[in-house]
Amino acid sequence: MAVKLNKTGFTHAMELVEEGRCVFDERDAWSEHQPTTEQENEFIQKHGYREFGKWHLGIDETEPEETKARYKFPYGDFKDVHRCGVLSAESRAGQYKHLDIEDAAAHLHGMIDAMAQVKS
Repeated sequence: MAVKLNKTGFTHAMELVEEGRCVFDERDAWSEHQPTTEQENEFIQKHGYREFGKWHLGIDETEPEETKARYKFPYGDFKDVHRCGVLSAESRAGQYKHLDIEDAAAHLHGMIDAMAQVKS
């Protein structure tokens, strides 16, 4: 699998965190907070695959454009970055040795935790 860092998605995530658009949830909350298939399809229908891709840290260039399979490692709910989504991406990227994605997720993790300290 030729999965690499989606620089557009990473930049989008950093901008959202800098704007304070993040949810300070716990690691195990991602299964409840990640968008459903229906929500993904609705988002794609309204905004297209280019915008959908911005919500993922990984891109699989072996998958066709204009498919959901092309995008890996989601981190948010199409409104905000979720700490639990970033932690999930960081962990899974490490498991599969996608070091560039793991590093990007770790960077976002640090940004989110720093933001949480400022807010508390």
